[in-house]
Amino acid sequence: MKTKLLIVISTDNADSIMKFPLLYGGVSLPRGYWERVHVMFWGASITQARDNQSIREKVQAIQKEGVEFSSCIVCAQEYEAVESLEAIGIPCNHTGELLTEALKSDEWSVLTI
Repeated sequence: MKTKLLIVISTDNADSIMKFPLLYGGVSLPRGYWERVHVMFWGASITQARDNQSIREKVQAIQKEGVEFSSCIVCAQEYEAVESLEAIGIPCNHTGELLTEALKSDEWSVLTI
């Protein structure tokens, strides 16, 4: 049975980021939809996590609910965003490892935006 959710965000559309992955990701643990939720910023979404204050505040708010975050280190370096992301608790690492694990697993559902 799938109990874990990995949300991969690659869009740079701030409205879409706020109203779908961060909204759903933020309510998923308190409502018991999933036992673990991990949101991953990849590609162009990193510019929004770096620059958009509303997104940065939402990330910090849902971290308090237990939602985990990460960001692609290669992308974050290319966008010069590592320091900014890590300042709000988004570790920058080799996200391909978790993505591959989740894609191969019977425990994870993967949602990409």
